[in-house]
Formats: sequence, C-alpha cells, structure tokens
Amino acid sequence: MQSWNLLSIITFFPLLGALFILLSPQQEKKISERNSKSLALWTSIITFIISLFLLYGFDSEVSSYQFYERVVIANGLMTYQLGVDGISILFVMLTTFLMPFCILASWNSIKDRVESFMIAFLVLETLIIGTFCSLDIILFYLFFESVLIPMFIIIGVWGGERKVYSAFKFFLYTLLGSVLMLAAMIYLYAHTGSTELIVISENLDLKNSSQYFLWLAFFCSFAVKLPMWPVHTWLPDAHVEAPTSGSVILAAILLKMGGYGFLRFSLPLFPEASHYFAPFVFTLSIIAIIYTSLVAYVQKDIKKLIAYSSVAHMGFVTLGIFTFNTQGIEGSIYQMLSHGLISAALFFCIGIIYDRLHTRQIKDYGGLVSIMPNFAIFFMIFTMANVALPGTSGFIGEFLIVIATFSISKIAAIFAATGVILSAIYGLFLYKNVVFGKITNETIELLTDLTPREKLILFPLAFLIVFFGLFPSSILGLISESSNNLSDLLDLALLGIDPLGVK
Repeated sequence: MQSWNLLSIITFFPLLGALFILLSPQQEKKISERNSKSLALWTSIITFIISLFLLYGFDSEVSSYQFYERVVIANGLMTYQLGVDGISILFVMLTTFLMPFCILASWNSIKDRVESFMIAFLVLETLIIGTFCSLDIILFYLFFESVLIPMFIIIGVWGGERKVYSAFKFFLYTLLGSVLMLAAMIYLYAHTGSTELIVISENLDLKNSSQYFLWLAFFCSFAVKLPMWPVHTWLPDAHVEAPTSGSVILAAILLKMGGYGFLRFSLPLFPEASHYFAPFVFTLSIIAIIYTSLVAYVQKDIKKLIAYSSVAHMGFVTLGIFTFNTQGIEGSIYQMLSHGLISAALFFCIGIIYDRLHTRQIKDYGGLVSIMPNFAIFFMIFTMANVALPGTSGFIGEFLIVIATFSISKIAAIFAATGVILSAIYGLFLYKNVVFGKITNETIELLTDLTPREKLILFPLAFLIVFFGLFPSSILGLISESSNNLSDLLDLALLGIDPLGVK
C-alpha cells in the first residue's frame, strides 16, 4: 500500500468529484440539484472508504512518515511531498469521515446555488487533507491558506444576515495572521536551502534570537487559526452566520489546523523558543479556558454558546502541547479529535432544530423532550461529552492534559480544571433550557422528531464519542510512537532546561 500513492488519491479525489459537478450538462433545476448532491455525497463516501485503506496499512509502531510521496517541482524550488504519521493520519480520517455527513446535513437546508455549494465543499476537503499531509513548507502554506477561499465563499454566499461581514472578518483575521508565517518560511529556505520539512528539521541550527522571531511568526498564524484568546473574536461571528455544514467543518477541522501547526512546526523546529514562550502560552490558554467559558454562559444564541465553548476547549489543547511531555501531547491530540466529533455533533443538532423553528435563541425553545425524545437523547450524549463526562471521549483528552499540566505547574492545572466545572455549568444550562421545562412556544408542539436522514448523521457520531471514551487505547495506540518521538526530540533539545522554569 505504501507504493499506491494513496495520499494523492485521497487528497485529489474530492477535486475530481467537484470537476464532474462543474462539467455536468445543464438539466432541469431540480434534476441538476439532485444529481450534484448525489455526486458530492458519493464522492465524499468513496474518499472516506479509500482513507480506510490508509488506516489499515498504517504501522502504529513506526514514528516516521508513512505513505511517503516526493516529486520535485518548480525547477527544484519546492517539492510535492506528502506523508502521514500518527499525528496527521487522525486529522485526515476525521476530515474524510465528517464530510459525507456535512453533505447529508445540507441536503434540504441549502436551496440556492446547490451545485456551487457542493463544489465548494469538495474543494475544501481537498485543501484540508492536503494541509495535513504536506511535508514541504511551501506546499503546506499553499494548502493552508487556500482553505480560506472556499470557506469564505461558503460563509459569504450561504450564510445568515451578517454573512458578508463575518466572511470578511474570518478571511482577514486568518490571512493577516499567516503573512508573517510566509516570511518565516522564506527565511527558513534561505537558511537551509530547502523547503522540505524533513531536511529543514535535520539542518536547522538556530542559536541566536532569530529562532524566537521565527517562532512568533508561526505563532501568529496558528494562534489565529486555533483560535487563541484574544484573537478569537472572528470565530463566534463566523459560526453564527455560517450554514450548519460550514459551522461543522469550521469547528471540527479548521480549528485543528492551528493545533496541528504547533505540533508539526513550532515545537520540533524551534524547541528553545517554544520553551521560552511556554509561560506566555500557558497564560493565554488559562485565560481562554476560564474567560470564554464565562462568556459562553451568558450567550443567548445557541451557536454562539457552542462557539465560545470551542475556544475554551482549544485552550486545553495549547496547554497540553506546551507541557512538552508525552501525556500532554497525546492529550492534546486526543482532545482535538474528540472535540472534532463533539462539536460537529452539537452543530448538527443545532442545525436540526434551526431548520424546524428558524431561530437560534435559547429563549424560543423549551420542552423539546416531550416532542422530540430521540433528539433529546442524542443531544444529551453530545452535551455530556462536551462537559467531559467520564465514559465519553471528551473526558480522556482533558484528563490527560490536566495531569500533564499538574506535573509542570500545579497552579496552572488547578486553574485549568475549573474550566471543566464551568463547561458543566453552561452545558447543563443550555440543555435544561432547550430540552426541559414548559413549552412556551406553541410552534414547538407542531415539530416532528428526527428523520431517518438525521438519525443517520447523529448515530455514528454518538457511537464514536462513547467508543473512544470507553476504549481510548484505540487512538492512543496510533499516536503513541509519534508523540513519544516528538517528546524525545524536545527532551534532547531542552536538556538541562526545566519546563516553565519550575523544578
């Protein structure tokens, strides 16, 4: 399988489906829309099936890159170089797994320019997978930044009332954050004579202040993408205005590109600078966990509440990454995968009730348990996972991160642990006001419970969230070699230096 160019097939197969939709002959509107939706769905399903071969052929006992592909392009200026390790393969699988559900969730809710919507999503899938597989810094940058284009279109064309404002805010924040990263990449090329990540890692030897400036340049890009406090303000607006599938991809996958960037670039390339700025990252992470949890509690819009919740959970991710130990790194990766499933499920649930009532205000709901009991059960599972209830995937990542943080700084761990309590407060508050209580809105009595299509979307997510909560070794076994390798590299680079300056 290693010689099948599986990564190229998985990366560009969605683009092939988008091309088929684009070149399909014009027919009657309803027929054309149905064909484009069917073609997009089957393209995403086949992409996921192919990615299963990637998972099947992956050797979890090897820390190096697998399914490696390399072609020199642009007269040797850069390379087309792909590969996955225990870290990146999970994000590729998460992307291919969620995309069919995004197409299904848009089946009836998207009524205008359906063909264009499906093309945008398939192009987005190609760019996201390319980002997680790229082993050339310029190729990575091209994929990483190109993701903005289809996402900008999805929010700006099919979003809500303030869609244009939110789309431009999202685009400008993330684009400006990456300008410095591009400058840093050019410096790396000038310093090492290569754009290949493996070559740069082996030959980069920065002993002066340039390492700190380069770290900051990459940090600006990844911090905005994650997003970290205080550069998170674009996220709630983008979530509120984006269509359901757009919110799912934004929360479940696009945010993870920031955390992945820290693991792939910041830590291994600039270990001393990462250590130097660790207290700074710890401070921002703890503020994000506590502050955005409090902000989430006072939200009146369900989508905004979940959006601020995402910022808080990403605070745990950066906290774990910058502990520099295996537990923290594994916890962060697990947290990103878990949050990808949980946030996707929550936004799907919000989309389901929004399609029925066309409102996201918490006050307009209440008493859904008696009208939509199946929905109430699924929503309960996802809410409990979001508050890190033991037995769900949300617990594993946060538990590992808090334990890892405790070994570095007890004070930081105590503050971080309060985030778990705060998430339970706003999570249960949301569930109580939406699902329980008296029916004050007469329209709710006319609602119908979940359709077979909606159950098909929610059931696999609920199953995986519980499965990964009960059997964490299924994920930890995949990432252990890569996370151990990264931790060992950091130990060697930081030999004699105590994390955060704590004995």
